[in-house]
Amino acid sequence: MDGNARINPYLAGNFAPIRSEDDFDLTVEGEIPLGLRGALFRIGPNPQFEPRDANHHWFGGDGMVHGFYVQDGKVSYRNRYVRTPKWELEHQHGRALFGSMGNPMTTDPLAMGNEGGVANTNILWHAGKLLALEEAHQPFEMDVRTLESKGYVRPYKGQVTAHPKIDPKTGEMIWFGYGVGDMPLSAGMSYGVTGADGVVIRRDDFQAPFSAMVHDFMVTEHHVLFPVLPLTGSLQRAMSGLPPFAWEPEKGAYVGVMRRDADVSTIRWFNAPACYVFHPLNSWEEDGKIFSDVMRYDVAPLFPKADGSPGDKAAARLVRWTFDLNGASDAIKEEPLDDLDGEFPRVDPRVETRKHRHGWYAADPANGKTIRQGAIAHLDLKTGKRQLYELTGGDATSEPVFTPRSATAEEGDGWVTAVVYRAGEDRSDLLVFEAQDIAKGPVATAHMPRRVPFGFHGNWVSF
Repeated sequence: MDGNARINPYLAGNFAPIRSEDDFDLTVEGEIPLGLRGALFRIGPNPQFEPRDANHHWFGGDGMVHGFYVQDGKVSYRNRYVRTPKWELEHQHGRALFGSMGNPMTTDPLAMGNEGGVANTNILWHAGKLLALEEAHQPFEMDVRTLESKGYVRPYKGQVTAHPKIDPKTGEMIWFGYGVGDMPLSAGMSYGVTGADGVVIRRDDFQAPFSAMVHDFMVTEHHVLFPVLPLTGSLQRAMSGLPPFAWEPEKGAYVGVMRRDADVSTIRWFNAPACYVFHPLNSWEEDGKIFSDVMRYDVAPLFPKADGSPGDKAAARLVRWTFDLNGASDAIKEEPLDDLDGEFPRVDPRVETRKHRHGWYAADPANGKTIRQGAIAHLDLKTGKRQLYELTGGDATSEPVFTPRSATAEEGDGWVTAVVYRAGEDRSDLLVFEAQDIAKGPVATAHMPRRVPFGFHGNWVSF
């Protein structure tokens, strides 16, 4: 092996894949609350084979689901690949066939015309189905108990976002798609609604100001907001050997606002200076205005510039965007909410799309502009008080997930679960916290015999 060969950071350390599918009973330290019953499901990229691309991107790996099943104070663990058509085709041939993130320049002819979905970004429960999601394909159903792959849910007729929002009152799942159309990396987008019964009741297409990676979006009780930010997509750029997605700040930043019950032709495009948002915390409407609390970056991290040169390091901080629906200006007002670098913000799911008080997120206490998150934060937006649980020894946390103590408990009354990588031991633990007493540390820790690779998102499903 060439001693000067570059090691892809997304294939090393705790980004490296775990290719075994296992079932473990975990040793618990402390006491799992007896009221906490169900499973924390997490998902992330986990390439089945060595990728074809020298510049393999983290976002392009095959999806693997990690389930932590909690009952009667005990915890068991199970992980399984999402056996998409891509996974099955490559498994049949015993090697990678698809280029990273569908790059046609590095895709084997054997894979041309076949679905390249990886279902690696989010996993959630809706209408009696456990759905593995990514940004360019339809939801993929997994068995909630065995994690057996059950296949794509086809009624969506096109790609669906990895970040739908579930209205806590109606049970509807509101979602979008981007890159919609006959050509890859187009500026086409879709707005869709799935009823509480799992039936798709709406899908409408529209054109964004330009092609962009629209990772997430915002929903309120009556409105939906589409952020089109200058992490741009370009088929022409990809076909010339340059990055399919790249940072182009000169394009500006736009957020389209529309009533949920209106036609897509009514979208009003608000604007802001160039920035990027992977994840909002939550959004709501009040007195003719929409408020969105988002984790905002000055530049898009993890992606290069349009000429292929490396992108700048960046970290996100929580800010509040205000959209004045009755005002003449289309400018987005912005104000800071926190001075700590962070990502993966979450609220109590019972207040999603409505005004919230509490938020939790993974944080970097050193403000070091890195995606490594060494702390879990709780922010009380009513009092302004922030609590922090700091990890040590290079340990890093996943997205913290809130679970209510009961269906009728007050907002924020419950538990937070997170998977933490123990760097010194090269393995992982499941941590359980009292949600409003994060600084006290975990009330229980379930020890894993091996690591869970860094992933993206997870959700709790109560049984």
